[in-house]
Amino acid sequence: MLPVIQICLLLVAPFLFIGIINRVKALWAGRKGSPLLQPLYDFIRLLKKGEVISKTTSFVFQIAPTFNIAAVIFAFLLIPIPSFGSAFSFEGDFVLFAYVLGLSKFLTVLAALDTGSSFEGMGASREVTFSTIVEPAFFILIGTLAMLTGQTSFASIFHLLNSSAGYSVLIEILFTAALFIMILTEGSRVPVDDPNTHLELTMIHEVMVLDNSGPDFAFIFYSASMKMVLLSVLAANLLIPGNIQPVIATVLLIGIIMLSAVLIGLIESLIARARMSHVPQFIFLMTALSLIAFAVVVFYLRGRM
Repeated sequence: MLPVIQICLLLVAPFLFIGIINRVKALWAGRKGSPLLQPLYDFIRLLKKGEVISKTTSFVFQIAPTFNIAAVIFAFLLIPIPSFGSAFSFEGDFVLFAYVLGLSKFLTVLAALDTGSSFEGMGASREVTFSTIVEPAFFILIGTLAMLTGQTSFASIFHLLNSSAGYSVLIEILFTAALFIMILTEGSRVPVDDPNTHLELTMIHEVMVLDNSGPDFAFIFYSASMKMVLLSVLAANLLIPGNIQPVIATVLLIGIIMLSAVLIGLIESLIARARMSHVPQFIFLMTALSLIAFAVVVFYLRGRM
């Protein structure tokens, strides 16, 4: 059952996630909107197109999209599916998870710099700057959960949290809120970035992939969508109890992924993209939530002594 769910999430969820976001934005604007699976149709169309590769680029630019999508898929296999587990689970797997996602971003940035374009270099600089805020906050979050449970693997951490008493509810709320900010940041969504803009002063992720086309651009689009899905699955592990039926857990997992997409669509419909100088302040909110969760756990553990 686990391989079937993982395959479905890999093949359908990223495209449906973006489709729901676009449909919510369209409905809020009073339009009918495109089909929910339109991103999948666009992905297939891109796979059939040819590529235009600049003569100034090296092999790094050509292999980066493939290694990027491979890294994201491998990171997804490390995350447990509620009530089913994960394909790979071992002590310290959350460290490898963070580093694999970091490798994915590193390859994207490296490919942007390889083009020799100052325009793409600007986007790469912004991407790296924001990553230096997100990644420490994520390690604080996971480290807090590891300290609370005494475990160092995703499966063991979530199993103990879901079977614990009410003290972990506040931790789960803080963790989920911080993860949602991470979804907006890693997915380059409003208010951090606007995937629909092509203004030089506001572009981050889109500017880094301007030279990509055809299958390479399809892989980049897929990996960016998959990142948001896998972070939603990570949050679902905290919100779904561990003692329920697998069928119900699967339904709740799908519901949480869809809810995340709906919330992103509502945010992009109701607020505008933040000024570039204000984006770090928004991302630092994730750090603040991580530190609050850490403080709560420290006080709880001290009280038990």
